[in-house]
Amino acid sequence: MDEFALDSGNTAWMLTSAVIVLMMTVPALAFFYGGMVRGKSVLNMLMMNFVAAGTVGFIWILYGYGMAFGTSTTGFGQFVGNPFQFFGLQNLTDADTFGAPYGVPAFVFVAFQATFAVITVALITGAIADRIKFGHWVAFTIIWATAVYFPLAHMVWGGGFLGASGPIGTALSTPIDFAGGTVVHIDAGAAGLALALLLGKRKNWPKEPMRPHNLPFVMLGAALLWVGWFGFNAGSELAADGTAGRAWINTFVATCVAMLGWLVTEKFRDGHATSLGAASGIVAGLVAITPAAAAVDSWGAIAIGLIAGVVCALAVGLKYKLGYDDALDVVGVHLVGGITGTVLIGLFATTNQGGFLPTGAKEGLFYGGGVTQLLTQISVALIAVVFSFVLTYIIGSILKAIGGLRLSEEIEVGGIDLAVHGEQAYESLGARVVTEVK
Repeated sequence: MDEFALDSGNTAWMLTSAVIVLMMTVPALAFFYGGMVRGKSVLNMLMMNFVAAGTVGFIWILYGYGMAFGTSTTGFGQFVGNPFQFFGLQNLTDADTFGAPYGVPAFVFVAFQATFAVITVALITGAIADRIKFGHWVAFTIIWATAVYFPLAHMVWGGGFLGASGPIGTALSTPIDFAGGTVVHIDAGAAGLALALLLGKRKNWPKEPMRPHNLPFVMLGAALLWVGWFGFNAGSELAADGTAGRAWINTFVATCVAMLGWLVTEKFRDGHATSLGAASGIVAGLVAITPAAAAVDSWGAIAIGLIAGVVCALAVGLKYKLGYDDALDVVGVHLVGGITGTVLIGLFATTNQGGFLPTGAKEGLFYGGGVTQLLTQISVALIAVVFSFVLTYIIGSILKAIGGLRLSEEIEVGGIDLAVHGEQAYESLGARVVTEVK
């Protein structure tokens, strides 16, 4: 094997990307979700995000990287890598990593991918806010990352079942997921839906308004997510090159248009364009462009952003019609946005204007490539939804049978922060004493 040749420019870019993607979980997502919950449970939301970073980061170094990117020596190579191949990152050489062709050392690639694992698990917290037991959440982060995230990452990015050499890639074309439409957003969104159904509705939802307690926190979190997402998407090229530049531009313009699309939809539907809508529109655009970041031109990115902004703005209302309590719209934004972006690749994928398509992928329907890539993207999206939802429901059901997943009504109504963590974010809440549970 050729000796590894370090590219200091690519390595510096990847280290920077890893840092700002970690920022997307703490503090960005923590602020975004923390501002959206009620004041009596904001610390609990922050803690669930922080602890996800701790548990998932730890097991990623132990065996997660091997499960996601290890070689197929476990007997289940199409679905999971060998967890013991790089246990504790032992025996890892620069030639073993996907970053080797770009001159990026193995440990840098491991660090970058660790931040993806962390934020995927943390995203789920928004669907289950205000009602899950903290100890059960801690256990869930470890079990879910092991059973769901690591295998799906291997299937899509590690050369497995949903990659170029898998059955879909062989029969149709190479699936395109540049930075995590399936692995991160569909995965987390489907998991959030499964847990929301298992936990049931919050006390008095939807009769009682449960408005965000701190909209400046939400706006701050959304802004930090937008900044960090450039590392998320452009960093996924693993190089500081033209493809990374294309991914950066697409991420920027899709998000701009998605925010505007959400606000216009909100104005026509509700009569107001809100700060919460602006923040949510930003995230919807970021989610939708993630799988397509390098695979479309500027017009494709604009179309994906606009469609996602409108569709996700409408989708967040489905929980009221269908009766599931997705507290902070993880399903409406991440599941719907992830599916939207993944499927629309089949229409807009192109090498026009510096667009990059992996070997075996085809241009989209609107660029003369026919329906093959569209069918590929639909198939991969459906498999990812089913895989994550079913396994999450099983994991959640087992945890529910072991002591119950849900907090008591008394704690939920009286305040999770003080009851569970012995702290409260705002001293003024200490004057409120709940004497009865309605």
